[in-house]
Parts: sequence; C-alpha cells; structure tokens
Amino acid sequence: MGEFNVSALDEKGQREFTRALLDDVHALERMIAEGLIETGIQRIGAEQEFFLVDQAFRPAALSGEMLKVLDPKFFTNELATFNIEANLSPRCFESGALLAMEKELNECVSAARTAARGLGGDIVLAGILPTLTDEHISLDWMTPEARYFEMNETLVRLAKGKFETLIKGVDQLQTSSDNVMLEACNTSFQVHFQVAPDQFKRIYNLAQAVTAPVLAAAVNSPVLLQNRLWHETRVALFQQSLDSRSDALKKRGTRTRVSFGDDWVTNGVLDIFRDDIARFRSILGAELGESSLKVLDRGEIPKLKALCMHNGTVYRWNRPCYGVANGKAHLRIEARALPSGPTPLDEIANAAFLFGLMAGVEKHHGDVTQVLLFDHVKENFTNAARYGLKAQFHWVDGEVLSAGDLILDRLLPQAADGLHEVGFSEEEVDRYLGVIEERVRSGRTGSQWVFDSLDAMGGMGTADSRCRALTASMVKYQESGEPCHKWPALMSAATKNWRDDYRTISQVMTRDLFTVHPEDLIDLAASLMDWEHLRHVPVEDEDGNLVGLVTSRHLMRYMAQGKTKDATPLAVQDIMLKDPIHISPDMGIIDAMHLMRDKRLACLPVTKEGKLVGLVTEGDFLSVAARLFEEQYNRDSDLGVEG
Repeated sequence: MGEFNVSALDEKGQREFTRALLDDVHALERMIAEGLIETGIQRIGAEQEFFLVDQAFRPAALSGEMLKVLDPKFFTNELATFNIEANLSPRCFESGALLAMEKELNECVSAARTAARGLGGDIVLAGILPTLTDEHISLDWMTPEARYFEMNETLVRLAKGKFETLIKGVDQLQTSSDNVMLEACNTSFQVHFQVAPDQFKRIYNLAQAVTAPVLAAAVNSPVLLQNRLWHETRVALFQQSLDSRSDALKKRGTRTRVSFGDDWVTNGVLDIFRDDIARFRSILGAELGESSLKVLDRGEIPKLKALCMHNGTVYRWNRPCYGVANGKAHLRIEARALPSGPTPLDEIANAAFLFGLMAGVEKHHGDVTQVLLFDHVKENFTNAARYGLKAQFHWVDGEVLSAGDLILDRLLPQAADGLHEVGFSEEEVDRYLGVIEERVRSGRTGSQWVFDSLDAMGGMGTADSRCRALTASMVKYQESGEPCHKWPALMSAATKNWRDDYRTISQVMTRDLFTVHPEDLIDLAASLMDWEHLRHVPVEDEDGNLVGLVTSRHLMRYMAQGKTKDATPLAVQDIMLKDPIHISPDMGIIDAMHLMRDKRLACLPVTKEGKLVGLVTEGDFLSVAARLFEEQYNRDSDLGVEG
C-alpha cells in the first residue's frame, strides 16, 4: 500500500475501483493461462520491522529524522513514528542465500542502530515492545502520511467508532480504542517465498500446515501494555486491532480482515484473491491509470495496482502477493506470523526452518491436505500463539504431540532434508537449524526469556521499571549477537537510567483498586477498608467515572456522630467527598507531591477522560523516596562516595 497515494472512496469511486479490481483479476487469470508469470526459479526475501526507543527505552518518535539519513533503497516508514521497516534484497533460494540474507540483515540493523543513536535513541527487535503504554495508542504517534489517516478513518467508520480488544493470558487485557494504533504495537520479520503458478496451491498449503510449529519455536511477544498475555500476543492483537466488522457480521461469524483462512486452497492463487474480494469491500482508492487488460492486450505486463491495493488491506497470516520486477510478473507467499527479534540470527534461523519445511515436508508426507484436517492446522496456529513450545498439536495420521517433541523428532530432520535437497551446505543448515534445536531443547524462546525474567524479578521495582529493564537487556543482548536461548534471565529491575523509573504518576500508581458505588451501604465501604487495610476507597459509577472518595476520616466522623446499626442505613454518597481532586496518569511525580502537600491530601485518584484508572497515596510516595534513596546510596557506594 505504501506505493500508492491513497484516498477514501465515495460510492462512485467505489464502483470505479471495483471495476479496476475485477479487470485485474481477469488479467491475472489470463497471465496464468498464457504463461506470463515467472517460473523455473524460487526467490526469498524479507521485511524487518523495528521499534525505536529513547534513552529510557520507551517509544520514541524518531522515524522521520532517521529516514533522512538512512538509505531509501532499504528503509521506509511504518504506521507509527516509533517504527521503521527495512526491506532486504530478493535472492535466489539456493546455497549461500541464508548466509547472505543474514549478512544483509545485520548491515541493516547496524545502520538503523547508528541512525537512532545519532538522535539519542536506539532500536529494539521485539514482536511487541514491553514499554508501550496507553499513551502510545494515539493518533499523535501516527506517521503523518495521508494513507495512514485515510485507512484509520475508513476502518473506524466501519467499526462504528471503536475497536474492542480482549486478550486473556497470565493477566487479562481488556481495552477499547477509537483508532487503529494498537496495530502499531506489532512488529514482525516477514519472509517472502516466490513460487510458480502451477506450484502455488501445493506450496501455499504446505506453508499453512507448518506455520504453527515454526511459530511455536519463534514466539517473542508476551507482554502488551505491561500485561503478561500470550506467548505470541501479536496474533490476537493484530486480529482484534483491525476488526472493523459490524455487529451483524460478528454475529454471523464472518471472517476478519486478519485471519488464517478457513480451508485449504483447492485450485490456485486466484482462489484466495477472489475470496478476499468477495468478502471484503475495498476501503481505499488510488490513481490506477490505464486498465490492466488494455496493458496486457498491448503485450506489456500490468502492475495490477487495484488488486495489490486491495490485497494490502487484507491480512492473511500467509498472504499471496503479486509483483513485477525487471519486467517480469511473479507470485510469492508472504509469511506474516514470525515476530521481530530476538536477534538477526534467531530470525534467519526461523526463516530457514520455515523454508526447509516448505521444501521437505511433502517428501515425507505427500499432499498435506490428505493427511491433515485444516481445522486442526488452524487450531495448531492458535495454540502456538497462546502457548509457544508448550502447545499441543494435531499432526499427521491423528497424532497429538507437544510442540517440542514434534519439532525435535519429526520436523527438524525434515527441514534439514528440504534444505539439503535445494543444495544448502551442511554448514549452513547446521548453523540455522542448530539454533532452532538448541532453543527448543532449552525451552528458552524470546517469550520464555521474558516470562522467566519477570518471574525472577518478582515484585522488584514497578511494572514500568521491570519493562524498562527487559527492553534495556534486549538492546544489550541483541547487539551482542547471541541467540536468545543463551540469554540469562534478568534478576533485577534496575536500569542505568534509574531516575526514569519515577517520572510520571502512571509509573507508581496502584491500578488494582477496590472501589464502591455511590449507592452502596456505608458499612460495605467500612468493611472493605477493614478487610483490605485501606485508608481511601474511590467511588465510581456504573461507567467507571470517578464520582467521590471515602476516607478513614469520613468513617470516623460518621461513627463520632453516634451512628449505630439501628439507625437508618446510609449510602456511601451520603458521606463521601464529592468531586475529589484528581490527576492525570501523565502528571509528573514531583508535581503530584507538591499538589498533595499544598492541598494537604493523603491520596489522589488518577483518571483518564473521567474514568478511574488508578490511585496514588502518601505511602506510594514514601516508597518512591525510599527506592530513590536506595538507588542513590548503592551508586554512591559503588563509586566510593562517603557521607
């Protein structure tokens, strides 16, 4: 979609674009029939997406400045200003290709890191950046290009103004957004595999069958908005963040724009393009130029702009793509499920495993559509995203195996056979599949490293400081080049820039709140405060709006007035402090401290758009002060400072 100057479609524009789209489908049908699609060669390529962070390892809007100094042949922008993308060169799928891809990838990563550090920031390879917060799910962070704002406006309109997200893991994330920026929380390492038209059905179905076990070994996205969720949370997030279906379509179970598909491909690539056009209305238009059929009639190769444009707004996890290079048309499969990171070596290993299975599984099992149920393949994909190497898979001949056993006992030998048959050397195969084997045997995927590190840190610091420590370590280990299965779990939430742990209220506020309703019995509030050892209980209405505050002082005053159990029961609203002073989660900690001192307050409710999101008390600030003192004392001791 980045190749087009896009625009929203009115009804007339919709009809014109649809006409061009149908012409493109007819043109592609003719090209396949007439042998005008490149055959006899297989190529591979990849797209690397990055997160950009500041010195505190939080998202940084650096993309615009970085792209001024990076080579436009390789680098381009993405949806958010805290992302960029590098496109690797396509190369023939033959011996040496993976080593060459790794070399080029390392060069791109190094160039991006140098550019980011020149601006006071850095880059991170992660499926989801641990330090993302609600603040970043905002149009303020959207790349200022018309195509992104047009896409956002159209999808928001289709979604009736709101995208709902619910993901359950160790924690539970339930949120809603009035824009598509949740999608920007995902970054991936997308690999491409060029295929001939007569091979497309076979290889695409193979890719579908093996995506789940490859993903299980590659998971790297377990934390979103400081919540521990799926091993590959990107899968759930991406599907929900762009779910623009109406309520009626949801009730009918209509497929979302982000999907794995519903069945095997039975004929060829046209099956997928036609199905997606039939299911998903075009949402954006562009200047398309001459009809593709007229271009074809003239003996030239059309670019099929309308088809590519529409295909760019439908996000199958294995997506067919049409392209033209050096005057020749080609088809390729874009594998979108693999996350960014943890290191370039890990990413190329993941790609090698996928490519090897696409070349080797059929040799062992024949037509996968005859030995695997598609429903099982689809279920495998979801299980891989949820549980990583702990997933259970349905495999050929009715076997049910753990992801680890399937990979080690069955699939790694088959992937090695596939790569050897193509002509890859033993050294190259061992380098990449050896990484997969060691990762699986150790159980240490990128996601498991995060989970293990969070477990080891326990309650150290704040959630924010733990996520910053994770991100800082990712940067350090990625630069070392060591694959993730060799990374030691973090044991401390301390970071070099420790003062950044205590900048804003959102970093220290209590989010797990006990609240009461204004019409609740006072005795309930008193009991709640007694049971949970609380001095302050916020009062919120049915919609989560802050309407009052009950404190121990209110209850003491109530009791001092001689109220007894025999008196007429009173509601919380009869004694609560109405419209209490409240603050934003973005408020600076020092400012909040001054406010509490000046107003002689013992606590401050924290709200966002009127909704209660947290609470900060004197005790929280004492804890902050103690942590700051301890950090400073430890650093002074390390430096030999006395007194």
